Amino acid sequence: MMNKSIQRFETPFAVAQAVAELVEHDARHCIAQRGIFHWVLAGGTTPKQCYELLRDADIEWSKVHVWFGDERCLPVGDDERNDVMADEALLEHVPIPQDQIHRIDAELGAEQGALLYAESLTDIERLDLVLLGMGEDGHTASLFPNNPALSNQALAVPVFDSPKPPSDRVSMGYTALMLAHRRIIMVTGEGKRDAFDKVCAGEPLPVNMDDSEWYVSL
Repeated sequence: MMNKSIQRFETPFAVAQAVAELVEHDARHCIAQRGIFHWVLAGGTTPKQCYELLRDADIEWSKVHVWFGDERCLPVGDDERNDVMADEALLEHVPIPQDQIHRIDAELGAEQGALLYAESLTDIERLDLVLLGMGEDGHTASLFPNNPALSNQALAVPVFDSPKPPSDRVSMGYTALMLAHRRIIMVTGEGKRDAFDKVCAGEPLPVNMDDSEWYVSL
């Protein structure tokens, strides 16, 4: 597993705590250096715990821009959307200006949602910190093994025929993820062990990106 750092923890909550501390550190550093912090959120249980812990963080939230690694093509406000989870866990509790929460318009369909999100991403200098998870098949964001979206070079890509419902999604593409200053991949749960072993063995799964930092509890 070349060009990756791995930190192991006893529990998923310990992963959430460590990543929350890292987010707070990076946010404060980027805001001090550049006056802005571009942060990409992941979906999932462990990220949710991380976001809840950040409600009381010492962060100048007015200088934070929030992005999403992927979104499901569901109506606005649907409980299965990643932005709804993020709202409930963190965004409703901190004073981030609404126009600095960059939601994916996935309710418009995968093609249109991806096009609009890619256009938004072209307006920023860089993504400072990307949080990612890993599925049991080795997918990350909504980039699934053998899916045509993997080879799409756009900053945001439409995803069709997802093996998990809903079948249509919008995801940040590999291009945007690889340009990010820092990538943190959170892996928790016994069901992820086989995929993580494959990553360690160098198998070319979507999640297996060089220079990523892994926070793991298996």
